[in-house]
Amino acid sequence: MSVKDVAAAAGVSVGTVSNVLNRPEKVSPATLEHVTAVIDRLGFIRNDAARQLRAGSNRAVGMVVLDVANPFFTDVARGVEESLAEVGRPLILGNSGQDPDRERTYLDLFEEQRVSGLLVSPVGSVLPRLRRLRDRGTAVVVVDRRVEGQEFSFVAVDDLLGGRIAAQHLLDRGHRRLAFLGGPAELTQIQLRHRGAEAAVAAVDGATLRFLETGSMDAGAGRRGAEELLALPPDDRPDAIFAANDLVALGVLQALTLAGIRVPEDVAIIGYDDIDFAASAAIPLSSVRQPREELGAVAAELLLARIADPDGPVREVTLEPTLVVRRSTGG
Repeated sequence: MSVKDVAAAAGVSVGTVSNVLNRPEKVSPATLEHVTAVIDRLGFIRNDAARQLRAGSNRAVGMVVLDVANPFFTDVARGVEESLAEVGRPLILGNSGQDPDRERTYLDLFEEQRVSGLLVSPVGSVLPRLRRLRDRGTAVVVVDRRVEGQEFSFVAVDDLLGGRIAAQHLLDRGHRRLAFLGGPAELTQIQLRHRGAEAAVAAVDGATLRFLETGSMDAGAGRRGAEELLALPPDDRPDAIFAANDLVALGVLQALTLAGIRVPEDVAIIGYDDIDFAASAAIPLSSVRQPREELGAVAAELLLARIADPDGPVREVTLEPTLVVRRSTGG
């Protein structure tokens, strides 16, 4: 149903219906009441998206995250949403699910909707696509990943430092056979956390680090990874596991517990993100804390600055992670 249909049913011009919808002060009270009654009777719903497309603008902001099921990204999005709400801008959230094809679908959709800005936690090499969006007038800020070359403003947590902190904590507890579980390996966050752990392990004589790539970053991947490690000969099994996020760590914890492995006496576990579930696990989980809502608030601030001044300076913000020690590593 269109505005033309409403106009025909009400016996008025299309312009009058448009005024009723957008500029009611220009319509007489009697006409306003009559047209509004017809709209209600027909069940007409205005197409705001089409109106915004015709105007060439949309106050909404789009955001594409890696995994909306991960509470980390939920908290980041909450930080974004609260900041945008203060200036009257709605947030539209898309979940790539770590799938490059789905990520491209959302980027295309948001471009078609003429959103005023985009926040993206990229799956892989998406920079060429982001350049096209920027060149066509869409403000873009990258979230939870560094971008070299001062092309885009970004906010990220120092994952290299975070990986080093996690591994160093395990080493300081006397562990020498470490395993790192996480993936897919092409995710920049996984690469940096692994490299940070490698640097810490390399500085300790006799310490080793096994990298076990997981296909995803959820509890199921953690369980499968732990089962694969338990299938190794006893002398090759790790005595400590660094999981690339807390969901993977919780899956590892579940698999070890079911197998009768004591945590942390037999195997210590540390996660990453410090989501709320980490502290409330059956064995409270040590983790590397990321300032999740602050990350979202800074991302919104950077994006609003780009919207207000598209030619303004690129800003690069790196936040620091912190260690939270709980029972899973003997805390």
